[in-house]
Amino acid sequence: MDMERIAQPIQLRKVEVRNRIWMSPMAQYSATSDGCLSEWHSLHYGARAVGGVGMVMVESTAIGPDDRCTLRDPGIWTGAQVDSHRTVTDIIRRAGAVPAIQLQAAGRKSSHRLPWERRGQNSPVAVEEGGWTPLAPSAIPFGNLTVPRALTRAEIAMTVDRFAQAAVNAHEAGYDVVEVHAAHGYLLHQFLSPLANQRVDEYGGSLQNRLRFPLAVARAVRSALPADKPVFIRISTNDWTGGGFDLAQAVEFAKCLRELDIDLLDVTSGGLLVDAPPPPRPALNVEPADRIRQDVGILVAPVGQIGDPNVLEEAISRTKVDAVFLGRPLLRDPYLALRFLPGDPHDLWPTQYHRALVNPR
Repeated sequence: MDMERIAQPIQLRKVEVRNRIWMSPMAQYSATSDGCLSEWHSLHYGARAVGGVGMVMVESTAIGPDDRCTLRDPGIWTGAQVDSHRTVTDIIRRAGAVPAIQLQAAGRKSSHRLPWERRGQNSPVAVEEGGWTPLAPSAIPFGNLTVPRALTRAEIAMTVDRFAQAAVNAHEAGYDVVEVHAAHGYLLHQFLSPLANQRVDEYGGSLQNRLRFPLAVARAVRSALPADKPVFIRISTNDWTGGGFDLAQAVEFAKCLRELDIDLLDVTSGGLLVDAPPPPRPALNVEPADRIRQDVGILVAPVGQIGDPNVLEEAISRTKVDAVFLGRPLLRDPYLALRFLPGDPHDLWPTQYHRALVNPR
């Protein structure tokens, strides 16, 4: 894949994506009080679709009320929420991009404040203020957040069912791609990492046991969607501290996901521990993604610190990754994809903007 090929379409089952630069899911904390997408989401995602990305992945969306991170997270468990998502998918599709959604269960990283309130994401919301007790593999808190309660086997099974129903709802809302979030320290990643999972039952201990719940979710989501719609999984390859989930384990996870007919892995790292952030290294997840691509034979799209065109070109030219997700760079510039894609700007930019492509005298 080179910079010319990044502009080429990619076929994922029956979904064609116009290019290989995609918008990564990024929380906006702007849902209504009942978990519906708001006017802000229509404006925000519509601008990025007009801005030329091939796929717009709508932010991490909770599968149930206690699976949210904050009280302003969007959900997809009610009919009203589904209707609000349908408004946004229509906007994204009309602008030429593929609408996608990331499904989420926050686990021990739930019931915290908005990033711009008090101590932000490290500040818990008490039950009397509308918060809730988080559920996790083990009673190990994330930083200063509320100590979670360990999920029972019955609750694990119910969570699998909620993911499946959320996938059905996402299909009804008009999404062409569904991604399951199993990274960044959220519930499924917590089960994968021995640093957060200290269970002594069939869901803890060995890698086979720690994979059991995330694989059950992947299987359920794949089964819940029509066969012509692709399923992605966001995975982590590094907890950035000793004794955690690592690339070798991620490769084994990827092999299992390939057997379940998962279409693509969205490759990232970090987020499990407050004091173990990813290093500030350009394109840090590109080479792990390439390793998975070559070892497993599954499609991959890395994300993280690849917003500079020179970094992107170098990373792409020496790997076999199939696409890239851009996150924060698209918050800074909705039209970044149009600036990155090779070719005549008059063939790329909306005709309404062509007069801006000529320098005025």
